[in-house]
Amino acid sequence: MFTASGWTDYEILDASGGEKLERWGEYLLVRPDPQVIWNTKRLDPGWKKANAIYHRSKSGGGEWEFRNLPKQWQISYRLGASDLTFHLKPFSFKHTGLFPEQAVNWEWFSGLIRGEDGRRRRAGDERPVRVLNLFAYTGGATIAAASVGAAVTHVDASKGMTLWAKENAVSSGLGDAPVRWLVDDCRKFVEREIRRGSRYDGIIMDPPSYGRGPKGELWKIEDMLHDMVKLTASLLSDRPLFYLINSYTTGLAPAVLTYLIHTEIVKRFGGHADAQEVGLPVTDTGLNLPCGAAGRWQAE
Repeated sequence: MFTASGWTDYEILDASGGEKLERWGEYLLVRPDPQVIWNTKRLDPGWKKANAIYHRSKSGGGEWEFRNLPKQWQISYRLGASDLTFHLKPFSFKHTGLFPEQAVNWEWFSGLIRGEDGRRRRAGDERPVRVLNLFAYTGGATIAAASVGAAVTHVDASKGMTLWAKENAVSSGLGDAPVRWLVDDCRKFVEREIRRGSRYDGIIMDPPSYGRGPKGELWKIEDMLHDMVKLTASLLSDRPLFYLINSYTTGLAPAVLTYLIHTEIVKRFGGHADAQEVGLPVTDTGLNLPCGAAGRWQAE
């Protein structure tokens, strides 16, 4: 399991009965989690002190019960010499605008970017590492890559999420970083980039299980992910650095991501592929809670 254990501003305190108790900075939230199928005793006092609880509806969806929670607040993550700062706010379907488990991937690809940037500088090559972040949401991966000097193209179908990502960049001291912020359908953007002959040293893809683009374009991961991997492989540079797919789709095993990466990337570029569950430690038990999967490729 790829485990994000480097947080100080976030932790899962406990998990039981289909819910997890989380600390986001100074605030405690209780949110549902389908992976938590066990019913252990809730001994942590935080369960009774939560600032907000998300109640799942039996008919689908749900709603927040707010006790004492601001409309917006911030937490930070230390990545190398940078403090990445994220705006949080509770919104529909239990989310806060950040997936903390992704920090383990930020650590992985930022190390690769630093290493390549150092190699280029020693060779007198001033070109930055170029990274494409698709389905980029509120920009956690974009900001992580930009913080270590990458030139990032950030693409998401939601204008609101993209504006939120820009706010996170400014809060992290990266308002002037070389980031292109694009509101677009990811597949259509990739197809245009192929026609333009664009190339990237690293690609990050965080596709939803189901969604629609800004003009109603349909996305369904089981039907479209393989084709998207094939298309994006065409955007990798002659000497690519890394490729990352994240998945939160129930039933899509990590081995599926490994298979896709081997089929479309390893056969073409060589290198190494690995896919595992992504998780977060639970403080009260010392165990890890699975939070999706990640498929990684990196050059030899």
